[in-house]
Amino acid sequence: MSIVFLGLGSNIGIRQKNITDALDSLECCGVHIQKCSTIIETEPVGGPPQGKFLNAVAKAETLLTPEKLLKETQTIEKKLGRLKTVINGPRTIDIDILLYDDLRISMPELTIPHPRMFEREFVLKPLSEIAPEIINQCKP
Repeated sequence: MSIVFLGLGSNIGIRQKNITDALDSLECCGVHIQKCSTIIETEPVGGPPQGKFLNAVAKAETLLTPEKLLKETQTIEKKLGRLKTVINGPRTIDIDILLYDDLRISMPELTIPHPRMFEREFVLKPLSEIAPEIINQCKP
């Protein structure tokens, strides 16, 4: 089993339910949540004016490859009503693959570690809550 860290965020609809539904959906497709951070409220970063986000980070185990995991996260986002109309725009749910074991992947559709995770307090704060050792190990 591979260890993955996922960032989750929502700023449309019933935000906490969107995150909970995403976590439940991940479990159903073979992503077994081991730990989840406290859900925090944060200001949006970039994009058009929009409401505040709820954000969390989850540690999980999976047998899915990084590419299959990406497909599953995108399927869950669509199932929960995500529409990609504006870059960094409002969304019902966003699921980002932050880390996948110690892999480094650079493809047009997938970059691991997530390229902006160390610039985003809404990732670093919840990640440091559930895996403080990761912050120091993974800095570029």
